[in-house]
Amino acid sequence: MSIPFVERWFANHFINRVGHKSAFALAMLLCVLWSAAAALRAPAEEADAVGSHEWPSQWDGVPLRPLALSEVEQRFADRFPGAIGRMTDGHQTLVMRAVNRPTRMLHPAADCYRALGYRIEQARLERDAQARMWRCFVAQRHGTANFRVCERIVDAQGTAFTDTSAWYWAAASGQSHGPWQAVTVARPM
Repeated sequence: MSIPFVERWFANHFINRVGHKSAFALAMLLCVLWSAAAALRAPAEEADAVGSHEWPSQWDGVPLRPLALSEVEQRFADRFPGAIGRMTDGHQTLVMRAVNRPTRMLHPAADCYRALGYRIEQARLERDAQARMWRCFVAQRHGTANFRVCERIVDAQGTAFTDTSAWYWAAASGQSHGPWQAVTVARPM
């Protein structure tokens, strides 16, 4: 009685176990090398985009002054698929993010404020004096000033998003095209 080829190939013999483990190890090595090559290639592409990005010099007709990123913000910006800039007009702080591709690293400002220990209150959609729609909330933390925070994302065609998840799925599915600009405005209350 002869053993069919498939049964011989998968039979529990020493040579088969060694062969299967060797093939798996080779596949894992190829995956690691592929990932390493992609990681080495990606920062150079993103560095070009970050270095060439120019932020606006004014916001709603008021001149802006650039602010340095904090150490934590800089570490985040080093991995971000685009560029991040902080500015002020003397009354409010603007965080602008130029986004080159759909990413889960672009998350709602409320998540950042919660991570810093703020309580989020009065979340709602609002229109500003220029009729732009924003998602706004009040960030409160005991012993510090409260902030009124508003945010929005705009694609290359001018379509605006007030919900980060809605933006992500529209961008990932090709319904929204970049580059995108995410703006967060924080004013002390």
